[in-house]
Amino acid sequence: MNFDLLSQDIMYLPGVGPQRKKMLAQELNIETFGDLLEYYPYKYVDRSRIYHVSELTGDMPFVQVVGHILSFETFDMGPRKERVVAHFTDGTAIMDLVWFNGGKYAKQTYKVGTDYLVFGRPSIFNNRIQIQHPELDDASKVDTTQLGMRPYYNTTDKMKKSGMTSRTIERLTRTLLERLHEPLAETLTPDIIATRHLMSRDEALRALHYPSDARQLERARVRMKFEELFFVQLSILRYASDQRRKYAGFVFQRIGATFNAFFFRNLPFPLTGAQKRVMHEIRDDLSSGRQMNRLLQGDVGSGKTLVALMTMLIAIDNGYQACIMAPTEILAEQHLQTIREFLHDLPLRVELLTGIVKGKKRREVLEGLATGDVNILVGTHAVIEDAVQFRRLGLVVIDEQHRFGVAQRARLWQKAPSDSAGVIRLPHVLVMTATPIPRTLAMTLYGDLDVSVIDELPPGRKPIRTTHVFDTHATTLYEGIRRQIRQGRQVYCVFPLIEESEKIDLKNLEDGFETLRQAFPEFRMSKVHGRMKPQEKELEMQRFVSGETQMLVATTVIEVGVNVPNASVMVIFDAQRFGLSQLHQLRGRVGRGADQSFCILVTPYKLSDDTRRRIDIMCETNDGFRIAEADLKLRGPGDLEGTQQSGMAFSLHIANIATDGQLVQMARDEAQRIVDDDPACQSPRYAVLWHHLQNIRKSNVNWGAIS
Repeated sequence: MNFDLLSQDIMYLPGVGPQRKKMLAQELNIETFGDLLEYYPYKYVDRSRIYHVSELTGDMPFVQVVGHILSFETFDMGPRKERVVAHFTDGTAIMDLVWFNGGKYAKQTYKVGTDYLVFGRPSIFNNRIQIQHPELDDASKVDTTQLGMRPYYNTTDKMKKSGMTSRTIERLTRTLLERLHEPLAETLTPDIIATRHLMSRDEALRALHYPSDARQLERARVRMKFEELFFVQLSILRYASDQRRKYAGFVFQRIGATFNAFFFRNLPFPLTGAQKRVMHEIRDDLSSGRQMNRLLQGDVGSGKTLVALMTMLIAIDNGYQACIMAPTEILAEQHLQTIREFLHDLPLRVELLTGIVKGKKRREVLEGLATGDVNILVGTHAVIEDAVQFRRLGLVVIDEQHRFGVAQRARLWQKAPSDSAGVIRLPHVLVMTATPIPRTLAMTLYGDLDVSVIDELPPGRKPIRTTHVFDTHATTLYEGIRRQIRQGRQVYCVFPLIEESEKIDLKNLEDGFETLRQAFPEFRMSKVHGRMKPQEKELEMQRFVSGETQMLVATTVIEVGVNVPNASVMVIFDAQRFGLSQLHQLRGRVGRGADQSFCILVTPYKLSDDTRRRIDIMCETNDGFRIAEADLKLRGPGDLEGTQQSGMAFSLHIANIATDGQLVQMARDEAQRIVDDDPACQSPRYAVLWHHLQNIRKSNVNWGAIS
């Protein structure tokens, strides 16, 4: 019955009607009774205590008192403006209630001598306590023993102009809860509620809107956060399980001559412990018979490409081809160069396929792929074009996952052959990212991927020294840059680029370029920004890569970019305009060689506390995962951008990935237990979960491919 009631149109709730229905739908996406119930307060004010007027001070938060109005007084404030003051007492002292607008309404509505419950924030004016624009309720109609904690709801400016405030939402919510005579239907199984010591759903939802105290509110929050995270994790894990049941993976059992020749003759340095651990995880996947879907995380320079190459060699030893896809042409060319240098004299054919590979060369590459002569293909999104056909594609490596959607991954899968028995077998997928993702976020964004982490750098790498410099100290900064270039090093100079003000930022770049050109007339410079034609950009980047220019002045187009071991200095101007993760990505452009590298963050002197904290964190650590955790806590997860990449999109109403890590893990554990037991959730004991999953699918939350 309650489910039917909750699905009713919000217009039919007393106090709403057609106009408010339209406003609620447009501004807050509230269309049903259930939507209103799950529109949670953003804060609460404790109204369990009633103060005496004599106790009030000017620095207290919201308070409430019970008393009566002695008299009204009106003060002229200029043309058509007045200040209305009601002198109010509870017998212990006198205070003032003040209205600057709406005073006429107050004089007409509130009566001298009638007892009112007054609520508001006290302040002091002319040595007297006052409350500006207070809330007044007839004390005879208020049960002060039931006041508890007062909820506050976010409303938009448009709503406020039409008279719909937090108080309006509060009254509507109270009306709805009073109509719900029966307990709300449960969404979790009894064993989950018991083992995790959770409130019932009915008690939690009522307490979230009208908690009796802070302890009850916290228990209600935990219950609803857990429920939200649990169904996110259950949906992701069911999706992953379903994919693995539908599609098998090629079985790569052999470690053959190619891999061994590389490992014993060409390996440039011993593998780190982290690289060895990740290779074991990958080996287990490749030999399991199921398709590998693994996310490989690691800071710039941690050796991800080497791990990817060794995985490709395993595919080759088992008679298959491999492909690595990069987001930009210059990064693809860099991968090609790196792989060829690693392989050295091994008899393997490695080819490049990007938008600029045309004519005879393109035909040769396509023919080599179709015949199987090409062992490794390096390319951009050009590799997913219909004309590109592999003979036996067994492994796909995707660099920088966030640049490619799930649909693009699927198009690569379609290039794989089915086996003689007609079983659909998909290429193994290894996704690499140099953007460290906190574990709780990775479990949510990339829940359909297993996660491996390379959390140590190869020996001999010197940590990048990061310093903070104010823009008033340009002379000292320029002297340091000049010293590095004279020692044979190269320098990146980055200016911010924010899309909304692209023209302004382009001017900043041009002005900055001109300033640097005048400061360093003796050095050659390249300039790169997003408004340049691709060919111009490639040419300028190549001039810097080859060492023809000593300084590269750029916007963030180099965030995911080239490997220039000779570049030892990264100067980031207006660093306060960048997020932590972006600063860390930019810093990763240097430190590629054996020399000591430097990152200089240039800002104005005046900074907000949050910005100063971001800059301090960058100076304190090079640990990408620590930086990512800090970034998540400072900025929050936002709308979980990137969820579309894993085939699903959702928003969280109450849980917070940044601060609820323990609950994410609890939810994950419970969801994994259920999926291991019954992936389809079809058994009677999981009927309540199945029913709620269907409701989620029908709601405005889009679970993409999940069924």
